[in-house]
Amino acid sequence: MEHTVLKGIYVPLVTPFAEDGSVALDALEKLAGSLLDDGAAGLVALGTTGEPATLDAAERRAVVDVCAAVCADRGAQLVVGAGGADTRAAAEELAGLGARVPGAAAALVTVPAFVRPGEAGTVAHFRALAAASAVPLVIYHIPYRTGQQLSAGALLELAAIDGVVGVKYATGGLDQAAVELLAQAPDGFAVLSGEDAFLAPVLALGGAGGIPASAHLATARFVELTDAWERGDVPRARALGHRLTALATAAFAAPNPAVVKGVLHAQGRIPTPDVRLPLLPAGADEVAVALALATGLDH
Repeated sequence: MEHTVLKGIYVPLVTPFAEDGSVALDALEKLAGSLLDDGAAGLVALGTTGEPATLDAAERRAVVDVCAAVCADRGAQLVVGAGGADTRAAAEELAGLGARVPGAAAALVTVPAFVRPGEAGTVAHFRALAAASAVPLVIYHIPYRTGQQLSAGALLELAAIDGVVGVKYATGGLDQAAVELLAQAPDGFAVLSGEDAFLAPVLALGGAGGIPASAHLATARFVELTDAWERGDVPRARALGHRLTALATAAFAAPNPAVVKGVLHAQGRIPTPDVRLPLLPAGADEVAVALALATGLDH
């Protein structure tokens, strides 16, 4: 298995829905292409933002196929959400992922949710998955959803597993474990911010990039932010980081991806702002605030 290097902005794609409730694949294709044309390094298909839990198997396959084709056409990286809390089932899924999605650069795999296996169990889970997987793994660490906290020591143990190439770090802030991980992560291991509002400080501490849902709304500016930190343009990075943090905060004023979808619909980029239950659409005021901030970033 070749080592995948992840760097930059990876947009976790929404799943657009048509008026009849079906997946709007044409809109998905156009949206995906526009994000890559604006400089994103790659796309994440079937991340949380894509509402994969509400898609049936055929819909999930169709979404991945569209994203894979768009990424292949533009030479971009595709990361696919996969896995689950059942180690055996997740290993089987990951073993077949390379054949199902030949262009996949990596799989984004959440720390086992709800079961709270402890740090040792979590490490053992990912050792088994990495050994079985046909593609490299990015660990999705989001303890306020999974119920499983991980120390810096456990994260560094995960980072040392052959076949694990990064982590989407989403703990609700920039904590001590993140600082230690960023300071000690091995070469080639990508620490990617999973909290849109904390992307700038993660980049400032040496993070490789991020997977921000709000990058749907200002892709080029998020790419510019990563580039500014990369070339050491601190004044530009700080100023842009503050503006993008405001956008990120507005984009998460309602449960994700409701606001993002509302703005994309208002911009004419997807046919409806619809989300599937148990999510509800964002309110008009929430959408208006995020739309105004996104529009202001174009000037």
